[in-house]
Amino acid sequence: MATSQKSLQTVTRILTAISGIAMFVVLLVPIWQIQLSAPQYPEGLSLYIHADKLSGDVNIINGLNHYIGMRELHEQDFIEFAILPYVIIFLGILGVLAAVVNRKWLFFCFVIMFAVFGIVAIIDFYMWLYDYGHNLDPAAPIKVPGMSYQPPLIGFKQLLNFGAYSIPEKGGWIMITAALLSVIAVIKEIRSKKKKI
Repeated sequence: MATSQKSLQTVTRILTAISGIAMFVVLLVPIWQIQLSAPQYPEGLSLYIHADKLSGDVNIINGLNHYIGMRELHEQDFIEFAILPYVIIFLGILGVLAAVVNRKWLFFCFVIMFAVFGIVAIIDFYMWLYDYGHNLDPAAPIKVPGMSYQPPLIGFKQLLNFGAYSIPEKGGWIMITAALLSVIAVIKEIRSKKKKI
């Protein structure tokens, strides 16, 4: 009886395993995207954020940023790109391990660490956007008093003649799905415990 109380339900193990495996897939695809649209760029400009790099129209965006005093985007300037892949791998291993070992304490460790990771990642991303949008070069060719160029954390924002859309990419949607599966697993475990009581 003591062993069963420490074990997970089969559905919880399956959901946790899927969540853990999903984290490895995140390493292979972009996590977030920022789309820019303007009359002079009818095809739009794209910036894709991966776990370990940037892709898309990075050079063009850097050229435009120069005029308004924003720093250029270079991967080596972001310590996150050196750390994030290992954090994602760790969470993936922990999720799969929790499903295989079949112990509640390990499962809840995975869920808590996943939640903390999500909160820290959102705060870090917001601070990154804030810094790049507000820490401008005073010698920039184009200066608009009181204007900042912080892209939205999520959703749409007008920045001068550019419209900026910030939304999850494939990796982001995968992580959101994995988080939802983990929440469902937690609810099932709590309900199961209440039934036993």
